[in-house]
Amino acid sequence: MGVIWIYPLIIAAGVLQAWGPPMNGALRTALVNPWLASLVSFVPIVAFLVVVFACLPRPLPTADGVAGMPWWAPLGGLIGAFAVVAGLMFVDKVGAGVFAGLTITANLLMSLAIDNYGWFHLPPHPMTIWRAVGGLLMVAGITLIARF
Repeated sequence: MGVIWIYPLIIAAGVLQAWGPPMNGALRTALVNPWLASLVSFVPIVAFLVVVFACLPRPLPTADGVAGMPWWAPLGGLIGAFAVVAGLMFVDKVGAGVFAGLTITANLLMSLAIDNYGWFHLPPHPMTIWRAVGGLLMVAGITLIARF
């Protein structure tokens, strides 16, 4: 059976990701200030992770692990924060479908480049004609969604 059970969790994460920008957009509308809305949006995340860490503090990193960490590794959260801020500022201007389509298509195209070149210490997955066609179909799909 392998890791087939992971796929429903990934699909659930994708479904829930679609909820984030409209929820954050409503938060921005209510709080007016997009930076305050961003901060309020992150407070439950931090609180949740503090509780989980307090309950499950192991494993802790080793000194070698921290020393060997790439300089850019801790910046993933900041990158995610950019996506949250973009969502809460722009989802109401373009709609949830266009916002999600653009971010997912851009994510997929960049992921194909990351895979192809093995960036961020990932094993390479070379570009094939079918991967390229899939990327082009994503671009065509979001073009149709945005236009109509």
